[in-house]
Amino acid sequence: MPETLEDLIMRQPPTADRPLLGAIVLVVEDSRHACEAMRLICQRSGARIRRAESLASARRHLRTYRPRIAVIDLGLPDGSGLELIEALNRAEPRIDGIIAISGDESLETEAMRAGADVFLSKPMSSISAFQAVALSLLPDDMQPESIAHPTTDGVVPDRMALLDDLSLAADLLRSGPDPKTVKYISAFLTSLAKDTGDLVLAQIAERVSKSPGDTQITALAEEVQGHITPSLPV
Repeated sequence: MPETLEDLIMRQPPTADRPLLGAIVLVVEDSRHACEAMRLICQRSGARIRRAESLASARRHLRTYRPRIAVIDLGLPDGSGLELIEALNRAEPRIDGIIAISGDESLETEAMRAGADVFLSKPMSSISAFQAVALSLLPDDMQPESIAHPTTDGVVPDRMALLDDLSLAADLLRSGPDPKTVKYISAFLTSLAKDTGDLVLAQIAERVSKSPGDTQITALAEEVQGHITPSLPV
């Protein structure tokens, strides 16, 4: 017998309303805001989600779970998502789908060369768009007989996820980061700014990338911290 109600549900065949029922999706994403969007998309689609914030965390998950699909951000705190894509592409047996995601569309060629099946540009907010991509990667026995278009197709992540991301970036800037970490923080903020359509945050991210010293970095940390309240929707 299945151990939980969720296990029982996941054993059921996919339906028109939940076309990804039975699929485990590993989301390798350092942004809580972006991951919350993916969680809502998977929840509405019937898929079970596992989240990893880094390459190391993803590798631990893969020792325990075998996902049908992996959604991999290319910019991670401990390296490039391209490393994980290459490893999953070489693995035997190979998982059904490897989806690369990034706010930097110029990385598409590298992602496909590394072995990704699909490249998707962030932000990801359309339920039906993700369902179409995921179903194109799954085998015939996991295809629903029909697909119902969602009544509400877009998802809106919880605003607390955005607050967490901004707080993390501010804390990292205060920690006296080395140049490599500064570059990562800048890319993280740039991606978050694109996800949320926040032009002011994009400008802060650009200044982080060009900051020449510790004094300026500390000032930018306070800018990010001060940006939290006005960035959150009422």
